[in-house]
Amino acid sequence: MDEASVRTRMQQVLNLVLGDISSLRTGRAMPSLVEGIVIPAYGGTQRLKVQELATITVPDTQTIMIDPWDKSIVGEIRKGILEANVGLNPTISGADGEVIRISLPPMTTEDREKYTKLLSGKLENGRIMVRQVRAEAMHDIKKAYEVKELSEDEKFENEKKVQGFTDEFVGQIDAAGERKKQELLQI
Repeated sequence: MDEASVRTRMQQVLNLVLGDISSLRTGRAMPSLVEGIVIPAYGGTQRLKVQELATITVPDTQTIMIDPWDKSIVGEIRKGILEANVGLNPTISGADGEVIRISLPPMTTEDREKYTKLLSGKLENGRIMVRQVRAEAMHDIKKAYEVKELSEDEKFENEKKVQGFTDEFVGQIDAAGERKKQELLQI
């Protein structure tokens, strides 16, 4: 068992969970709501994320502005956001129709409950993935002990370290989830 690889794999799970929950809508406009949406741009010849195609700004708490660097793909970006089916309704505005504006309607209590439930599912999936990394590491430790690569003391010491990593990363997932839940419940 390599401590660094176990820690790295758990960090990857944490990063995945953090990225996943950052895209959850909280009633407040945030660039992360649209940054990762993949757009089939230039007639579908390229698939790029919105953040690779435009500047994303948040002029107020209810509005996201997307200003494409290449004005010829404004329609494609709008269509891609609509097709992503993330509950956003982009409109093309600006003097020459060069900017996409997304107005976020205030969230209802029902919306908040739905997103809180979705958040719980994403957090539980993250915890499960961390535990899978732990299980694999524990299996490797047991195997090394059985073939006499580790003494009994080393086995217990390594298992203790792996459990410590698991507790640390599950704690970080829970803390991130709690912060996101507070954002969701904030009116």
